[in-house]
Amino acid sequence: MRSDAQVLICPDCQRAHDLELDTCFSCGSTTLVCRLGEVECRSCGHIRNAGEGGPRRDHRRPSVPAELAAEVEAALSRVLGRS
Repeated sequence: MRSDAQVLICPDCQRAHDLELDTCFSCGSTTLVCRLGEVECRSCGHIRNAGEGGPRRDHRRPSVPAELAAEVEAALSRVLGRS
């Protein structure tokens, strides 16, 4: 990532050049991925909103409420024909 835009750079170029890549606010890694407006560190799992100057939250992944998980499971069972 560079300026919160996802870019693809081969591993050799990452090691050989100073590319001024964005780093994780938590661990300093440059292995970041941006999806759905969030930037996630592939090394430590830290997540922040794209475009923010600081971290959005300290935990790795949000927990899914039990009732939502049950609704999703029931919907998948209906669609896929599972009992």
